[in-house]
Amino acid sequence: MLTEYGNVNAPIVLIQMIDDHDLEGMESEVAAIRDQTGADFRLIASRVRDWNRELSPWTAPAVFGKENFGNGAPDTLTAVLKYCTDREKTYIIGGYSLAGLFALWAAYQTDVFSGVAAASPSMWFPGFVDYMRENAMHTDHVYLSLGDKEEKVRNPVMAAVGERIREAYDLLEERKIDVRLEWNQGNHFKDADLRTAKAFASVMNSAMDKFRQI
Repeated sequence: MLTEYGNVNAPIVLIQMIDDHDLEGMESEVAAIRDQTGADFRLIASRVRDWNRELSPWTAPAVFGKENFGNGAPDTLTAVLKYCTDREKTYIIGGYSLAGLFALWAAYQTDVFSGVAAASPSMWFPGFVDYMRENAMHTDHVYLSLGDKEEKVRNPVMAAVGERIREAYDLLEERKIDVRLEWNQGNHFKDADLRTAKAFASVMNSAMDKFRQI
């Protein structure tokens, strides 16, 4: 199910996978993006029903609760790419938490996206940074963020998120990707809408600066 915001004819198209909780904050997120960019854009928000399956690039055991992670990301990306057929437009994919990880993974599969806006992405996901090392990313701009309390949790898998995101940042910088890592105050559940807005706005501003230089 899709929910759209902004101007359908805008040259910049933002793609975001969301759940019901994200949907509650979309209006404030869109307003914050406008405030921080002043740009005309269209945001396509696609609701995900089975978060752990539809956004996971491969299977992995549960790290909280009993729900394992599936391998539905390829099918989800196939559906997303149907909204990205006009090559005259600039497409930026992003999201929060596992949707942020999905956005990063998507940029390794296709060159459609000019940037990735990954707010508090689930970098603890087993094997993901190794995947980044072994593959080439096909985008120009990447924004990463994390709350300063996110790595201070008891779960040993999730506590590795800080170390993993630092490794990811260093790797992308070494490969000459325009990458930014920003630390926010609070835990994983603080201000998801505003953190996601900052992520999209940062990538949009970077992309627009590049076009102005051409």
